[in-house]
Amino acid sequence: MSVTDFKAAQKWKQLPKDIRERLLRNVFCSSCGVTTIKGYTLHDDTQGVLLKGKCKTCGEDVARLVEDE
Repeated sequence: MSVTDFKAAQKWKQLPKDIRERLLRNVFCSSCGVTTIKGYTLHDDTQGVLLKGKCKTCGEDVARLVEDE
């Protein structure tokens, strides 16, 4: 994991580890469907934390927004 945004990393670390792992394994890829994100970066977003990375299966770009509560 590469962190590009310190505030996003702080928000991400506040989530329990098992929830973070579940979110990483539940990302949508337009080619493969539900997949795992790899090589991701964290970005602070007005709605929460945005994960940007690659699909574990095909290598295409994928993203996942984890909304703030």
